[in-house]
Amino acid sequence: MTPIISPSELKILSTENLVILDARAGKDAYHNYLIKHIKGARFIDLDKDLAEIGEDAAFGGRHPLPSIKKFGETVSRLGISENSQIVIYDDKSGANAASRTWWMLKSFGLKNVQVLDGGIQIAEKEGLKFSSGEETFQKYELITTENWLLPLSALEDVENELINCSATVIDVRDAYRFRGESEPIDQVAGHIPGAINIPFSENLDENGSFLLPEILKEKYLKLLKGKPEKLIIHCGSGVTACHTILALVYAGFKIPNLYVGSWSEWSRREGQEIATEI
Repeated sequence: MTPIISPSELKILSTENLVILDARAGKDAYHNYLIKHIKGARFIDLDKDLAEIGEDAAFGGRHPLPSIKKFGETVSRLGISENSQIVIYDDKSGANAASRTWWMLKSFGLKNVQVLDGGIQIAEKEGLKFSSGEETFQKYELITTENWLLPLSALEDVENELINCSATVIDVRDAYRFRGESEPIDQVAGHIPGAINIPFSENLDENGSFLLPEILKEKYLKLLKGKPEKLIIHCGSGVTACHTILALVYAGFKIPNLYVGSWSEWSRREGQEIATEI
């Protein structure tokens, strides 16, 4: 199953196992969901469901993963079964919590998971049905998984791979953040020494839809000089990094490692070197 589904494909999708997730994030996300969402969509919260935020972002970053047990409870509460066909959207062309949700559900072991291309904006233009208020659905039997199944890298792994030149570390934040010109979210500007910058926005066309798989493949082969063996992807807090992981999988590459702590952890951890290009 391709990891991307178009609004027109979703419109004609007919399955009793369909679960649509609204993964919009931000302080007004749930309020906006109640006002208007794709008909049948269930709300999933970035801070409460997709992360377990600790007291110190120097250890885990701003959006560390929740325990696998806690996420299993979220999956059950949202009425998701092993046979569910899951479609996720946000309002950032899949670049925010939709791609993070996709990564977590796949890493949890679920097979039929897709992100809605173009997000809620394109869905509305394509004439999908919308609704408001709460949706009613039943919880499903708890699915248990022992560990996250997709590859992860910790801060120490990133450091060792860079020292040994054994992996390419890709920072998907905007170029001005990577260069250290300014930092709108975290405390320190700059980037991990040795990382390269490929902003996640370059996965999209001018309309906010994903580039075609063949274009993405050609693009990344060129940027990585034909050697995408081991990749570690990070961003500010392990959320938009999943957008590039999604794009790479869509393009046919082996799924890369996710560094969840990302810049929010690295930049706060005492003793870590910081690079800038100012």
